[in-house]
Amino acid sequence: MAASRYRRFLRLCEEWPVDETKKGRDLGAYLRQRVAQAFREGENTQGSFAHFLGGFVFQVSEPEACDQMYESLARLHANYYKHKYPRPRDTSFSGLSLEEYKLILSTDTLEEFKEMNKGMWKKLQEKFAPRDPEEKHKAWARALTRPHT
Repeated sequence: MAASRYRRFLRLCEEWPVDETKKGRDLGAYLRQRVAQAFREGENTQGSFAHFLGGFVFQVSEPEACDQMYESLARLHANYYKHKYPRPRDTSFSGLSLEEYKLILSTDTLEEFKEMNKGMWKKLQEKFAPRDPEEKHKAWARALTRPHT
């Protein structure tokens, strides 16, 4: 019975799309990794094995919990909730389209934003940081003795 559950999970993981723009942050890749780990570790343990999968406890040795997890993931994959609760418009508060969001949330774009922010942070740090340790201690002493209003 465990083998058939494992095959069901494998089939679901194969069908789950992988977004190549989200290197190291893709849900499909994460699910593949965690399901393989849960079943591998679940076979090697006795009794109840609890494994975290996206905040949920994934219990390989308990058939009901395992089936429930599969059904939940299958509903997400099939866009069950998207069809059950349709949106009147495909926009958000920003007015950006889905393609624009995908571009913004790609790993490459987020890294570019991080570099831009790091540049600004470094500039501020260099501007306000004292040059030697003596000045640093004096600045802290002034800040601590200043009356708070």
